[in-house]
Amino acid sequence: MTEQKIIGKGTWIDKLAFELIEREKQLGRDIDGIIRVESGLGASGIPHIGSLGDAVRAYGVKLALENLGYKSELIAYSDDLDGLRKIPEGLDVDDKNIGKSVSAITDPFGCHDSYGSHMSSLLLDGLDSLGIKYVHKTAHDTYKNGLLKDQIHEILVNSKKIGDKIEELTGQNKFQTTLPYFPECHSCKKLYTTESFEYDENEKKVKYRCKDSEIGSEWKKDKDKNEKYFGCGHEGESDITKDLGKLAWKVEFAARWKVFDIRFEAYGKDIMDSVKVNDWVADEILGFPHPHHVKYEMFLDKGGKKISKSLGNVVTSQRWLNYGTPQSILLLLYKRITGARELGFEDIPSLMDEWNELENIYFGKIKVDNEAKLVKSKGLYEYVNLLNPPNNLSVHVSYRLLIELCKIFKDDRVKHIGSKLIDYGTIKEVNPHIENMIKLAANYADDFEETKIPATKITIDQSSKIALKQLADLLSNDEKIEDLQNSIYSIAKENQVQPKDFFKILYQIILSTNRGPKIGPFIEDIGMKKVADTISMHV
Repeated sequence: MTEQKIIGKGTWIDKLAFELIEREKQLGRDIDGIIRVESGLGASGIPHIGSLGDAVRAYGVKLALENLGYKSELIAYSDDLDGLRKIPEGLDVDDKNIGKSVSAITDPFGCHDSYGSHMSSLLLDGLDSLGIKYVHKTAHDTYKNGLLKDQIHEILVNSKKIGDKIEELTGQNKFQTTLPYFPECHSCKKLYTTESFEYDENEKKVKYRCKDSEIGSEWKKDKDKNEKYFGCGHEGESDITKDLGKLAWKVEFAARWKVFDIRFEAYGKDIMDSVKVNDWVADEILGFPHPHHVKYEMFLDKGGKKISKSLGNVVTSQRWLNYGTPQSILLLLYKRITGARELGFEDIPSLMDEWNELENIYFGKIKVDNEAKLVKSKGLYEYVNLLNPPNNLSVHVSYRLLIELCKIFKDDRVKHIGSKLIDYGTIKEVNPHIENMIKLAANYADDFEETKIPATKITIDQSSKIALKQLADLLSNDEKIEDLQNSIYSIAKENQVQPKDFFKILYQIILSTNRGPKIGPFIEDIGMKKVADTISMHV
């Protein structure tokens, strides 16, 4: 069997960058300048980890391109001209703003120029906190400054052909009778209630009417109040070179790809149809070969619903960083790109401990026999460190262990837990890194005290089950055990179970990890009766 060639650092990110370069060579395009990758940032609701993921992954491709010897940059494009389709749960925004551009809506938090700039700032803050470098552009400024006017013109001139193609590719016939452009109504300032029906290519003006309109899939009717979201009835003209307006999503990506010379953009499966049309528009109407793509699946909440800015079931990076490190987020986003995943804060402990394991592999503390897996693991570690890995191995403490200790010790946690970790032989001294880990785990323990951390799959043979039952019986007694560590060791030996294997099973049961502190003192700290009850559930 021919040995598979390892590209770059052996990850899916490197493979994408390599494919991108090969495609650019086939197209005959310049690759000596800056190769731009793009991420579109939604500004209509509270940004979540999924929103962040688009930009983080694009940045990974940027890093991989640089690793291959090319210049690259990430364009972070805030769609702050998008019309508000639905008010996210919990936000104090007047219904009258439905259909207006989010850049024209007052910030409900009162700290930014607009609703759109506030939401964009949250996402950019998330990127900043992860160390992601980007060039920020906004839809409002892009349109206002006329950067897309030539592309808008070309699209409107070819609107009949585009409308037919949209119907062919997606089944949507809307743009066979209307133009794929939404002027801002001169009267009510709404975007998505305007219907463009004629384009004067000499004057570069669009005729429109502001009418009752279906706003995406969020068309609403309050049966009790018999209210709809209405247009104002105004009819007018909009100059595409001067007046504010916005291309429909089915064609807008193509316009900005050409203007910003974008060579790569990932997309979620929920906008597949839009990407399909935009690719065609870029290729056939604008004469710009569409960017290289990769499709990713959506993040779901623990109920299996898509995490949505409008539904309010968001897992934000800001809140995540109360409990986990930036590396835990980057690991989540870089470890793989395919497959839908359920995501919640209860995933943080496993990601934190997985990070420890990944670092141990990188520095050779954990041996990996499979060469391809070793290269991939090391490569993943480097990307999680944004290709700037540390020179030395950190001192690791199981995050799950810290959570359990934080549940026991409520006061002066850094001092008490640090002392316990030294007693267990887990660490030699408390350093700033350990202090930070304790603080993060304390936040998690306090906010999710009743949350059950997903357990690892445990395989227990019959001899180990007998030993576990014997240990549970011993722990259930109210009598003081002089040397619990040695007693556990003896129980294992009596039942022909290797002590190290028995300890591993106990760590899996108690902490959902394969290793941990000195088991006897740790059980005493948790509470012997509590541990006995936990063990009994497995035997």
